[in-house]
Amino acid sequence: MSLLEMKNIVKCFGPVKALDGVSIRLEKGEILSLCGENGSGKSTLVKVLCGIYPHGEFEGTITYNGENIQPKSIADTEALGIAIIHQELTLVKELSILENLFLGAELTKYGLLDFELMHYEAELLLKKVKLSVSPETKVEDLGVGQQQLVEIAKALSKNAKLLVLDEPTAPLTESETDILLELVKDLRSSGVSCIYISHKLGEVKAISDQICVIRDGTHIGTRKAAEMSTDDIITMMVGREMKQLFPKEPHDIGEVVLEAKNINAWDKANSSIPKVRNASFILRQGEILGVSGLVGAGRTELMECLYGCYQGKHNGTFYLNGEVLSCSSSRDALNAGIAMVPEDRKRHGIVPIMGVGQNISLAGIDQFQSLGFLDESAEANAIDDSIKKLTVKTPNAEIAIKNLSGGNQQKAILARFLMINPSVLILDEPTRGIDVGAKYEIYKLMFQLVKKGISIIMISSELPEVLGISDRVLVMHEGRIKGDLINENLSQEIVMDCALSEGEVA
Repeated sequence: MSLLEMKNIVKCFGPVKALDGVSIRLEKGEILSLCGENGSGKSTLVKVLCGIYPHGEFEGTITYNGENIQPKSIADTEALGIAIIHQELTLVKELSILENLFLGAELTKYGLLDFELMHYEAELLLKKVKLSVSPETKVEDLGVGQQQLVEIAKALSKNAKLLVLDEPTAPLTESETDILLELVKDLRSSGVSCIYISHKLGEVKAISDQICVIRDGTHIGTRKAAEMSTDDIITMMVGREMKQLFPKEPHDIGEVVLEAKNINAWDKANSSIPKVRNASFILRQGEILGVSGLVGAGRTELMECLYGCYQGKHNGTFYLNGEVLSCSSSRDALNAGIAMVPEDRKRHGIVPIMGVGQNISLAGIDQFQSLGFLDESAEANAIDDSIKKLTVKTPNAEIAIKNLSGGNQQKAILARFLMINPSVLILDEPTRGIDVGAKYEIYKLMFQLVKKGISIIMISSELPEVLGISDRVLVMHEGRIKGDLINENLSQEIVMDCALSEGEVA
């Protein structure tokens, strides 16, 4: 008997059919990965399963442990042993690990809180997820990877037998990802089943027993992971064969347009801690400059100094077209023709409740104003043009941007900054958390831009992406630029060796 079976699930949002007769099956002690492009219906399906979309708001049946279930809320499914770990963590960061683990489910003795028992149980749970910290530690003092493990410990405290992980490794470092994947495998060995959602197909292949692909709300197929290649998964996801994930195109590279000299920056909270150390580099017209390095290498801080938005103490000189560039704000940078798409699109990129169109025109709104009045017709035409050019999939320009998939949100933010016609475009982790189809479209767009003479700086933690797209690679480590490498016959090993070697620029 299967642990879970969802049959012919249909879920609509108004006239839009997000799920169209999707069926999945999960055995006990099995890991089933859901793959699909952003907006394919993966998250909608697990929200149906977990009661976030309650019974009555969808069609189809859910059978769990041999019984037909009709959950009305997430509390109903948690009581059955089904727990979901969302991409955005739900912990209360001001509270301790112990307080988070038992929030709303406190253990008592004689009507009083039993802190001794909760401490003991918390230690057991942390040991189970291999997190060696005190239960009294505040969540805000933990790294993102450690917080993720606390979320899983909280799920296990509710005796979860089915764990749903939605993009769990998107914000994690490589080492944190390895720890999480090993934990999921250990949980499988102990009988916990898992539904795993991720755009990182390498880890999907490594961890899954079965892989289910959903496209446009339809179940395309479920196959054994061992029988599928990464190319097989991509072809099923996008509906066509993608012979080359990185569509590198020839383009002309011109003269130096930007130069950074001796840039230093210190930690925003503690000005005695250096984040960028004496960094110097150049950028040429029509060039894609990749910036590589481990998390904490100072990549984002360096580019925030250029963009005028770094909050901490910093010094050094930037030159744009041979003239000193002085940006004390992002508005100064935009006026100079420099734009930056931030790493965290949800916190620093989109305005969630505003419409897609308003988000797109936000940076360039001045160009539609005359004598204090807004030319709404010109703004609307420019928005429609941007949506078409960047193929932003949205029912209309008025819908709140929070309702779009991650890839389409990213394209809308790109459209915003392209509306000001920048000469230099900084992209900080431009494809984080988006699917391979949307990544491909963003790569194609990048090459269209450099062909027009726009210069691009791309920060990425994914070395295959850096090597697949860049003309030249800056390698950073502990705030220093350790290498400035022409991207010819470069390998991941060469880049990592450069980052960890002694000395300055290679």
